[in-house]
Amino acid sequence: MAGLVAAARLRELGREVVVREKGTRAGGSMLLSSCVVWRHREWDDFRRDCPGGDAHLQRVIWERLDDAIAWLESRGAPVVWHETGNPRTVGKRFEPRGVVDALAADVELQADGCADGVTILCTGGFAASSELVTRHIEPAASLRLRANPWSEGDGLRFALDRGARLTAGMDEFYGRNMPDTPWDETEFVSLSQLYGRFARTFDEHGVEFFQGADVTWSETNVVQATARRPHARAFYVLDATALEQRVRDRTVAEMVEAAPAEARVPLGELPFEPPAGTVVAVRVIASITHTIGGLQVDERSRVRGTEGLWAAGVDAGGVATGGYASGLAQALVQGLVAAEDVAASI
Repeated sequence: MAGLVAAARLRELGREVVVREKGTRAGGSMLLSSCVVWRHREWDDFRRDCPGGDAHLQRVIWERLDDAIAWLESRGAPVVWHETGNPRTVGKRFEPRGVVDALAADVELQADGCADGVTILCTGGFAASSELVTRHIEPAASLRLRANPWSEGDGLRFALDRGARLTAGMDEFYGRNMPDTPWDETEFVSLSQLYGRFARTFDEHGVEFFQGADVTWSETNVVQATARRPHARAFYVLDATALEQRVRDRTVAEMVEAAPAEARVPLGELPFEPPAGTVVAVRVIASITHTIGGLQVDERSRVRGTEGLWAAGVDAGGVATGGYASGLAQALVQGLVAAEDVAASI
């Protein structure tokens, strides 16, 4: 998304742009998401949720997002919801394909490398690179990919070869616990088992490593913890009260029912004795959508340690280090910031 935003803004400012996309389509993982673009309602909550992130970069995103969303709407991007459904946040949900249509012009698909001249590196992290995930996070074989297959850290490597530096949070990622069954990219949102806060969580050896009270509202911490258990697998164990709880527009029972039947494990077949009152158990596997740490950038999205390079996207600056924030908000704001700074520089 950051690349489409930057290109659209540069064209508005009268600059010529070449957009090179590694994949077979424009839009990246944004196309596969729920496309909710949001910020924390309160600044202190942002800092509290993402304490390891650069406060200056966080402030830029927090202060500019409302105007950035208005800009996106002015381009014709269709809004599905005008609220996020979470009282802690403000923002809007867009229709992903409509966002691409509103922003995209000429895009060179399946292109390798960078064009000549000033470059804005726009990436979704390195979630699809088994080599980088193994180096910084966990053995990649344990994690399932919940993103487009082209986010392999090419921009990261390109900048590092030119003197760039890395942020904190390189071992952190955002993802979801998904049913431990086959699924494809059309089911990334619908099959997310987003109710860890209401469950008790056990690994394959019967070790309870998370209870609902310990799970953050974004559930990023339970997913990262699951990734570090044997085979990145776990069991969500739920009682009748848990099934009645709601997450946005669905009950927990509805999310469990959406999971393939083979992920719902008969209680007698669990590899441990379930707690009293257990009604259902769901076998889940940790998935990775995007990495959180990335290239160091300043408030103008310039890549520190390099000349002529800007970076925008979910991992640029490690904004969400220590927690979770909207990757699409970061892509939108940083795409605009980078484009405006590039336009002013040439």
